[in-house]
Amino acid sequence: MAELPPPTLRLHIDKDALAQNWRALDRLSGPARAGAAVKANCYGLGVDNCVPVLGDAGCRDFFVAHWSEVPAVLGYVPAEQLSVLHGVGSAAEAEYARATGVRPVIDSVQQAKLWTESGGGPCHLMVDTGINRLGISPDEASDIAIQALSVEVLMSHLACADEDSDKNPAQLGAFREVMNKVPHRETSLANSAGVALGSDFSFDLTRPGLALYGGIPRPELADSIQQVAYPQASIIQTRQIEAGESVGYNATFTASSAMRVGVVSLGYADGILRSWAGAHFEAGGKRLPILGKVSMDMIVLDLTDATEIGEGDWVSLPYHLPDAARQTSLSQYELLTVLGRRFG
Repeated sequence: MAELPPPTLRLHIDKDALAQNWRALDRLSGPARAGAAVKANCYGLGVDNCVPVLGDAGCRDFFVAHWSEVPAVLGYVPAEQLSVLHGVGSAAEAEYARATGVRPVIDSVQQAKLWTESGGGPCHLMVDTGINRLGISPDEASDIAIQALSVEVLMSHLACADEDSDKNPAQLGAFREVMNKVPHRETSLANSAGVALGSDFSFDLTRPGLALYGGIPRPELADSIQQVAYPQASIIQTRQIEAGESVGYNATFTASSAMRVGVVSLGYADGILRSWAGAHFEAGGKRLPILGKVSMDMIVLDLTDATEIGEGDWVSLPYHLPDAARQTSLSQYELLTVLGRRFG
């Protein structure tokens, strides 16, 4: 088969920044150690890109959501360091967990029974203290099926850690109460934003995700977290348009004077959604405004003031996540996980 030509779009991952972010979160976790949420293909940035870097930085606790995510991560970390947050919902999942040695996070009394009846073994336990997603309720902590578990990490998840909410201390109090009811080795409550809430929320293990990859869920983290993801695309065509000519679908932009434009092979199929309309790319310190609507595979840029930029040259989309969230009205989580698979 012929060798593929180089791609015309790429996602630069700053691996030094990723490692620095984990070290910063580990330091901010105080006496606790920081783990890493690597679910959803490391929030869209790639297991192969990120997990080895996190491991080399010192991380020893990794979390995915689905069992289908396990094989990719097991290529880089020992099974006992990997946990599946959705637990064991079937005998097949329980069998797979035991065969691989990956830790399930038990999320219900029913899952606890299934795990024990299928042979049991080390596991983690999620307690729902107020987010009302997965996890046993606090009043189920004394259930015989829960008491029979060999719980390594007792955990819960904060609902409003990115806000100064009364729910944060309420969940903290509820978690402390459950700690006295379930035998366990270690405890874990804080996500990325929870790390910024202080040492009361750190316990033994924190579970950052978003902040590892450049997200800043609370202002306290702004000086510690660096940008990791940099979408870039090359100019595949330039053209001259005249006053009165329009650009793109529905002619939402019309030139008021003659101008030079360029097309990049990037669009909403790559996660650069139409909410980016009105933003800009950058090259050589110059702003290159987006003209008209974002298409599935193409975006048109104003090159009038960038005469030195031509076909084959690379341009970057500013992707500092808090700024990008304000531009697009997407959450920082969405901005990462919607990035497509065509990036080289």
